[in-house]
Amino acid sequence: MDLKLGDFVRFVDENIEGYITRIIDKDTIGVTDSNDFEIPVLASKVTLVHGDVHDNDIVSTKPTTIIPQAEFKKDGIHLALVADQHSASVAHFHIINESSYQLLASLTTEKQDNFKGEFAGTIAPNSAKRIYSAQLGDIQIWPKFRLEVLTSTSANIEPKAPIIFNKSIKGKDLSVAKEEVALLKQKGWVIKLEEPEEDLDLKKLQKKFQ
Repeated sequence: MDLKLGDFVRFVDENIEGYITRIIDKDTIGVTDSNDFEIPVLASKVTLVHGDVHDNDIVSTKPTTIIPQAEFKKDGIHLALVADQHSASVAHFHIINESSYQLLASLTTEKQDNFKGEFAGTIAPNSAKRIYSAQLGDIQIWPKFRLEVLTSTSANIEPKAPIIFNKSIKGKDLSVAKEEVALLKQKGWVIKLEEPEEDLDLKKLQKKFQ
């Protein structure tokens, strides 16, 4: 069973249920119950409670329609970190797509020369998708993230250059104030994945003189 941080589970042998707030190792997880007490338990001793609402599915505020070129929004692709609604110790990473493009994204983590594919999928226009979860208290040992994003549209619009985010997120990155993430309806830390046009033009000018 593929269990993730934030999943709602029930103990097999006891009348206990709660949310997964820690992945201790490949066999053991930490489950926080209604009394905010984290209980270590074997992953094989819990069952996933279906029907619990998660925000890892695509959240779309508009039906899929052909967008007129004049209304096409080219910018608005971000990475957002928000706390779990049931446990503030868990952070969820989302790709926020406020643009009119459909996105094809993949996330690979790297830790001590070990690589792991965490997410691969599409994000519809004006939608958000959860791609990773981690313990906020473990930020100093979070893996390095390699996020790659391609854009696509059936409209007569030129695709954007591929977006590559390849870095480790440190505590200083979360020292800024949280912003309202409209698609998630909560506040979080927002990392913009696109370079402003003026920055791109300046870099082209610098290269030209060099």
